[in-house]
Amino acid sequence: MHDAPRVASGTNGVLNAPNVLSLSRIAVAPVLIWLLTDPSRDAGAIAAIVFVLACVSDWLDGYLARSRGLSTQLGKFLDPLADKVLVISALIMLAAMPEGPRVPAWIVATIAARELAVTGLRTIALGEGIVVGAESLGKVKMAFEVVALTSLLVRYRYWLLDFFSAGMVFLWIAMLLALWSGVAYHVRLIRVLQERS
Repeated sequence: MHDAPRVASGTNGVLNAPNVLSLSRIAVAPVLIWLLTDPSRDAGAIAAIVFVLACVSDWLDGYLARSRGLSTQLGKFLDPLADKVLVISALIMLAAMPEGPRVPAWIVATIAARELAVTGLRTIALGEGIVVGAESLGKVKMAFEVVALTSLLVRYRYWLLDFFSAGMVFLWIAMLLALWSGVAYHVRLIRVLQERS
């Protein structure tokens, strides 16, 4: 008698733990948008906590993928996509605040354009069977974005701390790193495509 065929485990398939965590970050974006329709201090503080928890899940899915050998091509696409959805959603809402300090719309447009360009190139690369993961410069950029957005979500001054002003300093640095890493990504992908051709 032959053994019954084995069903692939969910932890090793497409919906493994890292990919589920990435999808959960995408699902958090509408919650963040809803919270930011309220310009109050409390809503901003809750939005900052939600955002930080989502960033912790970003670290966790990367750790699980590396430590347990659960890295997949889908995961390499979903992970940066989830980050972009979360960051751009927060930035757009911060630029559209009905009252209180706002993020300048042109900074949001610049960062969003960079993210869309990189995501588009990544999709083209995947179509060619090329998976280009995040590089160290992109990770540094993301770290500055996390600090910037956490401060900007809090927004208001507490005691002697002006969270909005501090967040804008980090956001300026994140924007410059975004442009730099975007150019570096384009150059790296073009070189890979040239080598293949």
